[in-house]
Amino acid sequence: MNDIIHLLPDSVANQIAAGEVVQRPASIIKEMVENSIDADAENIKVLVTDGGKTTVQVIDDGKGMSETDARLSFERHATSKIRKASDLFNLTTMGFRGEALASIAAVAQVELKTRRREDELGTMIRISGSKMECQEPVACPAGSNFLVQNLFFNVPARRKFLKSNQTELTNVVADFQRIVLVHPEISFILYNNGVEMYNLPKTTVRQRILDVFGKKLNADLLPVEVETSLVSISGYVAKPESSKKKGVHQFFFVNGRYMRHPYFHSAVMKAYENMIPVGEHVSYFLYFSVDASSIDVNVHPTKTEIKFDNEQPIWQVLSAAVKETIGQFCNVPMIDFDVEGKPEIPVMGLSTTIPHQPKLSTSNYNPFKEAQGKTYAHSNGWEKLYDKYTLSHHGEDAEGEMNMETSALFSAGKDFDSIENIPEEENLQGSIWNTLAVGQGTPSMSFDASVPKFQYKGKYIVVLSSKGVMIVNQHRAHVRVLFEQNMQCMNSINRPSQKELFPEIIQFDKDDALVVEDLMDDLSGLGFDLSNLGGGAYSINGIPSGIVGVDVDKLLHEMVASAKAKTGNIRREAQEALALSLAENAAIVYGQVLSALEMESLLNDLFALKASARTPDGKLIYTLVEDQVFDEVG
Repeated sequence: MNDIIHLLPDSVANQIAAGEVVQRPASIIKEMVENSIDADAENIKVLVTDGGKTTVQVIDDGKGMSETDARLSFERHATSKIRKASDLFNLTTMGFRGEALASIAAVAQVELKTRRREDELGTMIRISGSKMECQEPVACPAGSNFLVQNLFFNVPARRKFLKSNQTELTNVVADFQRIVLVHPEISFILYNNGVEMYNLPKTTVRQRILDVFGKKLNADLLPVEVETSLVSISGYVAKPESSKKKGVHQFFFVNGRYMRHPYFHSAVMKAYENMIPVGEHVSYFLYFSVDASSIDVNVHPTKTEIKFDNEQPIWQVLSAAVKETIGQFCNVPMIDFDVEGKPEIPVMGLSTTIPHQPKLSTSNYNPFKEAQGKTYAHSNGWEKLYDKYTLSHHGEDAEGEMNMETSALFSAGKDFDSIENIPEEENLQGSIWNTLAVGQGTPSMSFDASVPKFQYKGKYIVVLSSKGVMIVNQHRAHVRVLFEQNMQCMNSINRPSQKELFPEIIQFDKDDALVVEDLMDDLSGLGFDLSNLGGGAYSINGIPSGIVGVDVDKLLHEMVASAKAKTGNIRREAQEALALSLAENAAIVYGQVLSALEMESLLNDLFALKASARTPDGKLIYTLVEDQVFDEVG
């Protein structure tokens, strides 16, 4: 029987390695720019075409390579960074495994021009799909010039998984930002299709942050500085009042390398506990300096996941440092009594009388009566609750008692979002809703106007029936309705736009501006009229009708942040993100009083939808509480 195990050819092995190292054009930029940094470059230029799918070029003025080194650099595991296994645990360079260039050359066409400062001539090498095509001397500047063309040209199965040019460019910018933020001592330039996107001169850390994300961020940054025998942490965190649900900038760096670390993220968020609304986040740029032997950066092919020997004590140091910064720079304003002109405080004179507040008594109250306080402990408790509701206009006592009973229901009914007993439509028919035929499709549910209903605490619509009580969250119900309307506008006709008498200027980060351009058609379909003024600035000439009073600047930034967070079908998911953001900002707010006609209209619109139980982001809209639950409350 013949042997079946054999060694893979180098070209195949390199393509397999490329599957881990080279995922998209942004991966190439990350690996090659890090090599330029290791080569002590002071100026690095990055040029991409079609989001990097056509060409990626990285030019630096580093120390360059000799003819032999240039040829060896494309061999697998050829590196100048390590010589023995123990070196892996004391790394001071960005790259070290010697896989990047070999992997890139296996799935693209690569041209390298490089020269050392002491050499008169440099070396040019061309490689296509791991095959050496030529190597010859060439006149070129000192440093290295890598040109990568037609990524995945020989692996069409991988190339078809690349996203649109705009999406790939967004990923390129994200990796570019992670590198430039940690190396302010190096000058960087980024071009896309011949147009300059970033021109970042040598500067300080704070100024580099502002050069990348805009000067508007300057007022929100608070410096963090702590040094211990275990770790040194520096950088900046944002003020609590600048928190946002989406679109914040959060970066961790350790020993000059970007990292993701959810555990340390929780330390930062812990420091902001009770200072920012639940679900919101703040920006931070934090730089760790630790002993290289105490971390392991070789646990992931992209080297963005790093293991620490002392995670828990570092967590405590980080959280304490952020808390100290917030406490130092965000003091609560205090009354200053050392001022000219003392405040006038009214003095209670001896002759001042306090008006008597008579206490209202109830003559028929009997604390020994067993039925006292058990009014609704019957199967028809909901009907009695409604009776009280209809009589509430005769006096405050009845209305107050009704609110107390409804409060008891919500207390016994647990968390609204934890209730899962969503009623089936067939169980509701004949009690609260009427069935209406809609074309040839599924029957729609129409709310019966004669069914008792009332609003509770400006947040819930309570609908009474013989089967129990339907509790509807009015804000979420309106979000669901507006979301469907917005999606229909984008999928069919454009939504009407309301022109602005005085157009407002809105400023986006350069990476956000890329997303805005990609979403311009969808924004227009929603009713936004934006004009590109250049440099990430846009003029808001028109807004969707019906959103008067909404913070349009905040709304657009949240829309862009939602679109950036999506993956897959970016167009469809971006439309959904835009429609949801617009719906959440334009929906009925908590505390808004609704008339009976408005409640009826909202319920009709909600239950005319095919999916009415939850909001687009999964939050529960309504629940049915049956009689026995309230019997237990009574």
